[in-house]
Amino acid sequence: MSVGNAEPSQVTRRDPTAWKLASLPNDLDLASAESFCRQVAAAHYENFTVATHLVPADMRQDLANVYTFARWSDDLADESDGDATDALKAWLSGLEECFAGAPNHPVFVALSRTVERHDLTIQPFADLIDAFIQDQTVKRYESREQLLDYCRRSANPVGRIVLCLAKCQEKSQFELSDSICTGLQLVNFWQDVRRDHVAGRIYLPAEDMRRHGVTEAMLESTPAGSEFIALLTEEVAWAEACFDRGESLVKTAPTVLRPAISLFLEGGRGVADAIRRSGYDTLANRPTLHRIAKLRLAGQAAIGMMLSRMSNLFRGSFS
Repeated sequence: MSVGNAEPSQVTRRDPTAWKLASLPNDLDLASAESFCRQVAAAHYENFTVATHLVPADMRQDLANVYTFARWSDDLADESDGDATDALKAWLSGLEECFAGAPNHPVFVALSRTVERHDLTIQPFADLIDAFIQDQTVKRYESREQLLDYCRRSANPVGRIVLCLAKCQEKSQFELSDSICTGLQLVNFWQDVRRDHVAGRIYLPAEDMRRHGVTEAMLESTPAGSEFIALLTEEVAWAEACFDRGESLVKTAPTVLRPAISLFLEGGRGVADAIRRSGYDTLANRPTLHRIAKLRLAGQAAIGMMLSRMSNLFRGSFS
């Protein structure tokens, strides 16, 4: 896969916040709340929009509801006008009221319908908010174990929730999903080393940095030195090992989710490959997938979906 337009990584770019993408309903009407979530999901993230078309139509609203909750939480963490921690704690209280049957915000009105329909538990949603709260105070990670604990709450809950939407709650499937989601989080960290450093955060484990002789001051220098290149080579391999451990989920997850899982898995691998093609220098440039590569991935996932459906039809014909 080719590296697309390399973005200057010292510039922090964010999408518009969820509350700027669509008009927030003034009341707690379910239809309006769900419409708002669809608009946010459609406008915010290209890969998510593509993925929603790879799942059955009756799952798309639930995915939009979950996505909008996660996106709103993330935006509160990074774009709050006041104290982000206070805003996130208030959002957590709103989540608790949602699960108690008294949603007090349009996003929670929509989410409550998904929670009820699929008998979801509060823990993965609360874990996401907890990770965003942690981001307000924890700016460095000493070890890989500490970073994995963060990923357990910042990334893995999303995969588990999506599996639950397909009525899958098997521990083995959760573990495979965790590996993929952790890999996606890690490769995003390595893609955004310079951006995160400008924002005051370093996700590279400090013990790994010391082992390779990389100091924080080196993260301000471009092009990257050989020490950083060696460090990032190792970290990208770590992310790819996570993808390898979770790969079998593409074949064992509920059939309706397999094309979307394949899209995100191969997208993560594509970003890792883009970093490799850039010479592992994510201090000078932020490697991204070329749009053609993204379309190729989406096409491959769509073909996989059609083949799966055809296989099911033939299986039914001869059973």
